[in-house]
Amino acid sequence: MLLVDTNVLVDVLENDPEWVDWSIAQLRAQAKIHRLAINPVIYSELSLTFSTVEALDRTIDGLGLALIEIPRPALFLAGKAFVRYRRQGGSKSNVLSDFFIGAHAAVSGYPLLTRDTRRYSTYFSNVALLAPEPSN
Repeated sequence: MLLVDTNVLVDVLENDPEWVDWSIAQLRAQAKIHRLAINPVIYSELSLTFSTVEALDRTIDGLGLALIEIPRPALFLAGKAFVRYRRQGGSKSNVLSDFFIGAHAAVSGYPLLTRDTRRYSTYFSNVALLAPEPSN
């Protein structure tokens, strides 16, 4: 199983000029190796770009994504990591979802396909991140 972060899916759904090619190539390559999955947090983030549940569900099915639940130990870990983040001066805005996603990958032992590695690598260092190479 491989968790696919929201940003990768949004690249594809919105045809992001900078990232769509990389994201499509990664989804295709990883689908040959892993079962691709999202969790309820990613589902919720994706819902922002859809007008109906049915349209979102059709898209998820079309992309071959499984919707899997977040285990309770991951929910607990997400809260603990978020507290650590806040104590280190992190802002409150729009970041808690990253902690749910990172903790889910950490507790379940899933690699994570993402373009945003900063928080994941800092707070969930045991998660294997599949991400673009940093540009120099």
